[in-house]
Amino acid sequence: MGANIRQKVLRCLISLLISLVIAAPGLAVNNPQLLPDRKTPVIDLARVFTPNQKDNLEKSLNDYEKNTGWKLRVLTQFEQTPGLAVKEYWDLDERSLLIIADPRGGNLLNFNVGDALFALMPRIFWVELQTRFGNQYYVRDNGEDRSIIDALDSVETCLDRGGCQVVPGLAKEQWIWTLSSSILGGIIAGISAFPRKQNQTIAWPWLLLLSPLWVMLFGVFGIAPVVTRTSEILPLIRNFVGFIGSALLGYLIAQATFGENQLEQSD
Repeated sequence: MGANIRQKVLRCLISLLISLVIAAPGLAVNNPQLLPDRKTPVIDLARVFTPNQKDNLEKSLNDYEKNTGWKLRVLTQFEQTPGLAVKEYWDLDERSLLIIADPRGGNLLNFNVGDALFALMPRIFWVELQTRFGNQYYVRDNGEDRSIIDALDSVETCLDRGGCQVVPGLAKEQWIWTLSSSILGGIIAGISAFPRKQNQTIAWPWLLLLSPLWVMLFGVFGIAPVVTRTSEILPLIRNFVGFIGSALLGYLIAQATFGENQLEQSD
């Protein structure tokens, strides 16, 4: 039995090694012949942009580099990729960001981030940027061109601010999540606040005892993501209204259940 297990493990390791050897050349592709002769900040091999879009984007990125010193580059690819050749072509350095748009990986966007940008925007920022604008639903609703441009706009906004911890702007899906967390926190707070004793309006001990739970749902997951991503007041007001309304609902639910039990016990 032990020998059979060792043989299976050995076969798995050999298969893994073979797959890595096969995949390794793909990771080190170098096709400089795919690069255009003239210097341009946008290489659109996948034909994502219209000619006007490409011209406007090139001008915008060139002007931004001239005014700020930040080098933002875009590469779209599908069947062929220049690979490592872009590093020398664009002279990528610590102040460079390369956005690679390739739909074959499931998520459209990938980033090659220079160290100077990492100092201003941490790794979690780039993960959120990728998942927000590169996911299949966003690309389906807005198109590959809009996904790339929106990601670039977010990066430029953060660079102009001197850095960001999170991606600016509150996506609809994110706001729905914060509202749901606020409502759930309100229900828990309302139920815990219902008095368990006679002549008591609010059960402060229970409310404080469960405060880590409803404060985390309302404050950490309901309010913090809103105030850190947008200065708009409306989403904040909606979350507060959702919390207060659900707290009243939770209080009424507790009254309809716990209250009846208290009446039965008093009788």
